Amino acid sequence: MKPKPHIRTLKQALAYVRKTGLCLVFADKKLDLPNLWDVVDLPEKQPGEKGWGQKIGAVWTWKNQLPADFPDEIFYGKGTGGKTVLMTLDYLRREHYPKFHRPVAACSPLARKIYELVRIEPMTTTALRKAVLKGDKSRKAAFAKALIELQVTLNIVRCNAPEITSDTWVRFADQYPAFVTPPN
Repeated sequence: MKPKPHIRTLKQALAYVRKTGLCLVFADKKLDLPNLWDVVDLPEKQPGEKGWGQKIGAVWTWKNQLPADFPDEIFYGKGTGGKTVLMTLDYLRREHYPKFHRPVAACSPLARKIYELVRIEPMTTTALRKAVLKGDKSRKAAFAKALIELQVTLNIVRCNAPEITSDTWVRFADQYPAFVTPPN
């Protein structure tokens, strides 16, 4: 049974993520996890309406705004199956990071290539795609898969800086240094 929609504001969305600890951003019938989409009480796009509609616009904005406005409390990333998730940093520390983090050396060669570019400097998805694919559109799906792999393994994350409007990738260790154990 789907929960009754009740969220209409960013503050309510924050309370929901705090309460659940972990939630998908969008509903997924294959995963039995709470999700933000099902509890948002805003109108979906109406026939003839331009743009996304209020509900998708709010959810799409909140997934980036929550970690930007509350960087010491909320994490945005990829979870099981590469699904977009929001979680508390407590949940990330206690459950998610130990389960999902893998060293970049264990990632695919294409993922390692992307990581090396992000290691040097933060880069947008578009800039990474151009630098890695060099116009070879036949590898676009492989690029997308490698980018998700790096997010799932907690090697890169979307930059939380509020002034960043497009997906800009940074090393997980740079944005969340407290999670990374220094080598002996």
